[in-house]
Amino acid sequence: MAASRTTLASLLFLLLAVVSLISPSQSATCTSQTFTTTTNKLYSFCNDLPSLNSYLHWSYDPTRSELSVAFIAAPARPDGWISWAINPTSTGMVGSQALIAFKDSDGGMAVKTYNVTSYGPLTESKVWYEVRNSSAESSGGVMRLFATVVLPEMGKTTLNQVWQVGPSVTGGVPDKHEFQPANLNSKGSLDLLRGQSTVAPAGGGNSRANKRNIHGILNVVSWGIMFPIGIIIARYVRVFPSADPSWFYLHIFCQVSAYAIGVAGWGTGLKLGSESKGITYSTHRSIGIALFTLATVQIFALLLRPKKDHKYRFYWNIYHHGFGYGILILGIINVFKGFEILQPQNKWKNAYIVLISVLGGIALLLEAITWIIVLRRKKKSGNSTKPYEGFNNGHSRQEPLAP
Repeated sequence: MAASRTTLASLLFLLLAVVSLISPSQSATCTSQTFTTTTNKLYSFCNDLPSLNSYLHWSYDPTRSELSVAFIAAPARPDGWISWAINPTSTGMVGSQALIAFKDSDGGMAVKTYNVTSYGPLTESKVWYEVRNSSAESSGGVMRLFATVVLPEMGKTTLNQVWQVGPSVTGGVPDKHEFQPANLNSKGSLDLLRGQSTVAPAGGGNSRANKRNIHGILNVVSWGIMFPIGIIIARYVRVFPSADPSWFYLHIFCQVSAYAIGVAGWGTGLKLGSESKGITYSTHRSIGIALFTLATVQIFALLLRPKKDHKYRFYWNIYHHGFGYGILILGIINVFKGFEILQPQNKWKNAYIVLISVLGGIALLLEAITWIIVLRRKKKSGNSTKPYEGFNNGHSRQEPLAP
């Protein structure tokens, strides 16, 4: 009997210890929460958010399109940050217009706004909505973010919301959050008038995401794969007499196909840009415009191509080759810029790196083989002044090695 009493006492002690370790933020519900601010804020609705032990309180005035929110969560670490955001165009973090609260260098609480265009380092910026006032407080391991914002779309009462917690702040800039399931699932929709929040569908399969993926695939295939292959064909396959004129038609096929696919990718990019409110990828967009312009001019090279013995053929070669290599470099750069924006699984980026590395290795090998062939021909001819002699309908011609 004494032993059983001792065992029961031990179990009770263990249960009390476990209960004492559960923080208020983990055991409470939003209906039991109160605020200690001097204004003693009151809200019409509240929801227990489904991940990251987070809570949202809000009131909405449709006549003013004014939304007042209180977001409550524990940061990933004591010196971390919490964030609540609205995404006007999609359901995820990228594209969201965020309010982030954290401790500043003086130990006080700061609330800043961020237009989240990628998962890279954040930069404080203006957001899609107007922020009338904002504040934050921290106590008991929990942070509370308060804000009143004016939504630019009158009458829209359902929003895509995203919330998040992070581990640290470096130099006044919030560091990356973790990518655990709870972090990845911290998104959903919010009905401002009915007081309801719903979780975003698993997998995030929405039309905008599909358009982004299609845009990325089209541009990888065109500028990132087919265009480099077309250049390799023009520069190296033409060295072999048996490949003439097949190399020329293969080159034209690759480049025209790459241009057509690239135009389709550029069109989807324009559509995405027109649907994106307050979201701009300046570098990616500028390179895309430059690519489209250079490629369009390059297509006219086929129509403006003078005969080999024409006095302007030398200048045509400079224009054609210069534009071609410019498109090659800009295309590969913009593919990687697109990876930064879309943030696909690492396997896709790694697969492209392997593919472009293989093409680069093939180009280096063919470069060596080509020069061996060219130097042998030069040695045999004895009077050749240019590094490559090709063939055209049985008649010899002299052309520089570059495509």
